[in-house]
Amino acid sequence: MKKLCLGVMTWAVCMTVSADVIKIYAAASLTNALNDVSKLYEKKHPDTQIVSVYAGSSTLAKQIEAGAPSDIFFSADQDWMDYLVKKQKISQTQVNTLLANQLVVIAPVNAQIQFKAQPEFNFAQSFNGHVCTGQMESVPVGKYAKQSLMYLNWLNTLNGRIVGTDDVRSALAFVERGECAVGIVYKTDALISHKVKILGSFPENSHHPISYPIALTQQGANNIQAQHVIQFIKTDNQARQVFKKYGFIVY
Repeated sequence: MKKLCLGVMTWAVCMTVSADVIKIYAAASLTNALNDVSKLYEKKHPDTQIVSVYAGSSTLAKQIEAGAPSDIFFSADQDWMDYLVKKQKISQTQVNTLLANQLVVIAPVNAQIQFKAQPEFNFAQSFNGHVCTGQMESVPVGKYAKQSLMYLNWLNTLNGRIVGTDDVRSALAFVERGECAVGIVYKTDALISHKVKILGSFPENSHHPISYPIALTQQGANNIQAQHVIQFIKTDNQARQVFKKYGFIVY
């Protein structure tokens, strides 16, 4: 809420003015970049307030399916966007792939762990303890991790040592605290932390493309301000530079 006051003669007349609130449901890995992009938009359009809800794409998609009020969905994989299209919560014509990312292995900054993304490398014996990533059956980063581990024939050797989290930022936090010896996260998440280091990356052909589709929901498609916000996110040069700054590949 904003208060607008007008001086009339010696009297002050005050009116309450409501800002347009646009709600974005976005993958946790977008947190820092999208917060910065939202501030850019709000600076140019002070009558619009952007409220972002961050979580795993799977969690967000289920909430939107259940009727949670949202104008824009920004997913960390195509599967959950397709899920909402199938559930008729998003029109296929609204979907655009905006960003890409890379899958990396991280460890606490002082850890002495070797990593080679080669089938003959014994990843399971290269460290003691657990490996953290997203839940492998639902959270995008976990799904990508599972694909890469299977590709390199490492998955079975890690039986009982994989910790699945609700989103990629939770996996990052486990490694930062030393509760997991290594983690499998996106490159952009690793780059924002001073407590971890990147041991190496998985080959792009070891997993499905890490794409970030964005779309207006049914609610957002009927909101002119939401249309303006998503257009800004997709096309504004300053916004694109923010995503690049955080390590995203921008299409």
